[in-house]
Amino acid sequence: MEISGIISAIVIGIIIGVLGRLVVPGRQRIGILLTIVVGIVAALIGSALAAAFDVADTKGIDWIEWLIQIGLAALGVAALDRSRAHR
Repeated sequence: MEISGIISAIVIGIIIGVLGRLVVPGRQRIGILLTIVVGIVAALIGSALAAAFDVADTKGIDWIEWLIQIGLAALGVAALDRSRAHR
């Protein structure tokens, strides 16, 4: 992976993580770095799922892929928040 690919993965991860965090209601007790990590992981897994369901490459904006990624990020943020609440 080239440096531009890593930088774009981080930028997309930030966007996906923040959008996923906005979807989860209430205050989350996780930091911004965990939000970014969740966003990057959600973006990678979401892209793989979209490719598996053959919705990754559509004409125009890939809305379904974005929704999958944001949904996964929201699940990740909620799971981390819940695990932090029990400590």
